Amino acid sequence: MTQPLQFGIDRLLADPTLRRPLAGKRIALLAHPASVTADLTHSLDALAALPEIKLTAAFGPQHGLRGDKQDNMVESPEFIDPRHGIPVFSLYGEVRRPSAAMMDSFDILLVDLQDLGCRIYTFITTLRYVLEAAARCGKAVWVLDRPNPLGRPVEGLILRDGWESFVGAGALPMRHGLTMGELGHWFIATLKLAVDYRVIAMRGWQADAAPGHGWPLGQRIWINPSPNAPNLAMARAYAGTVMLEGTTLSEGRGTTRPLEIFGAPDLDADAIIDTMHALAPHWLRGCKLRAVCFEPSFHKHAGQLNHGVHIHCEAPVYEHQQFQPWRLQALAFKAIRQLTPDYPLWRDFAYEYEHERLPIDLINGSPLLRQWVDDPLATTDQLDALAAVDEDAWRATRAAFLLYP
Repeated sequence: MTQPLQFGIDRLLADPTLRRPLAGKRIALLAHPASVTADLTHSLDALAALPEIKLTAAFGPQHGLRGDKQDNMVESPEFIDPRHGIPVFSLYGEVRRPSAAMMDSFDILLVDLQDLGCRIYTFITTLRYVLEAAARCGKAVWVLDRPNPLGRPVEGLILRDGWESFVGAGALPMRHGLTMGELGHWFIATLKLAVDYRVIAMRGWQADAAPGHGWPLGQRIWINPSPNAPNLAMARAYAGTVMLEGTTLSEGRGTTRPLEIFGAPDLDADAIIDTMHALAPHWLRGCKLRAVCFEPSFHKHAGQLNHGVHIHCEAPVYEHQQFQPWRLQALAFKAIRQLTPDYPLWRDFAYEYEHERLPIDLINGSPLLRQWVDDPLATTDQLDALAAVDEDAWRATRAAFLLYP
């Protein structure tokens, strides 16, 4: 018999025995706008309503505790929560690692963050940073677990040594297939941290079950975990389309379908799609590509007519085990290179607090993807073989950290 679905926050609220170790302790919460209960109450408000919980602080990751600016890479300030009167510390502002003073504000940190299942999504880097700080300061960390909306598929090159950054928390592939609670166990083991760590696991989560294949469609409402993550289709495409942040192409910010589309004023979308099908049609399974026109209201190419591609990865065209967003987006770059070899594809600007290395390399955790795109002799089979080695190695590594069947 299938168990009713409960996220970690819902189990904690429903079961007094789970909360018993929190009594008499100073409690902090790390959360964002999607940190809500089954009835859509924000987790901070739900915890504050429990008489035995003494909330003394809250933390917000990138985009803030309750939501922030629509655009990307906008820092959040610290403030006093007007409802609960506690300090809300920003981990995407003056600091990204919690300071000693911040750590002094609590005994146990509850982490309730909805992730997108992609290495570059900065919430997992923030999890690493708070675990490292907790190990130094003798604090406890509990993860209130939530689904990986991408389920268990693995894809992409593993981040190489020396390429760690705020968008590269460790030696993970682009699609890692772990929940936040599972990632915490992996960080602790990999970094050899001595920290009091606990996961309030979900009940009833089926990692690859249809129709959501990771996200419990029909059971839980999708809330944007970040401003440009409006739906499950975006989450599915993101492990590929996030690479657009390192390019001159629009990733659809400033439109209603961010990170599902890409384009620029000077592209021939039909030619790109045709070239992608000619180069590697097997990399395009599980979705449908459609030529589109769009005009972003802000961000790249704002106010200009862009010609581009919409990656459709929802029913009825979506096939979970076939869809490969990282390969698909890499193939789009390769097609642009083949059609226009001197196209100014790679963007060079300060990206997520990094000023020296190219953003596309930071996003991919090495220069390997960019070098493959730029090499006219490099084939799709070569990238496939390179990635397959990393993907197989990661599946073997992560097996020890899986909490759910």
